[in-house]
Amino acid sequence: MKRILVAEDNDSNYMLMQYILKNRFEFFRAKNGVEAVEKALSENPDLILMDIKMPLMDGLEATRQIKAQKPDMPIIALTANAFDSDRQMAMDAGCNDFLSKPVNAEKCIKAMQELLEA
Repeated sequence: MKRILVAEDNDSNYMLMQYILKNRFEFFRAKNGVEAVEKALSENPDLILMDIKMPLMDGLEATRQIKAQKPDMPIIALTANAFDSDRQMAMDAGCNDFLSKPVNAEKCIKAMQELLEA
C-alpha cells in the first residue's frame, strides 16, 4: 500500500483527508512545514499532500527543501488560495500538482494516482 504524508496543520482539513485516503492508502501527518521536511526525509513517503499555509515553515519552503534532497518526490499543493498566481508559486517551488480547498475527493485521488503511476 502506498504511503502518503499529509502536511496539514488544521484538524478539520486533516479529518477530510483521512476520509478521502482511508482504505486506499497508508498515511501519516505533519502539522507544520518543519515536521513535513523531517518526515519526508526520514519516513520516505510515496507522495506528499502539502498544505501551503502552515506554521513554522510554509508549504512552499518545505517543498523547496524536500525537492532539493529528493527531486523525484511527488508533491501536491493543497491551498484555500485558488488564484493562478498561487498555482504558479506552488509549481515554481517544485510542486507537481495543485488542488484548491475544500479538496474534491475524486480530483484528489485522480491526481494522486497519476503521480504515483508516473
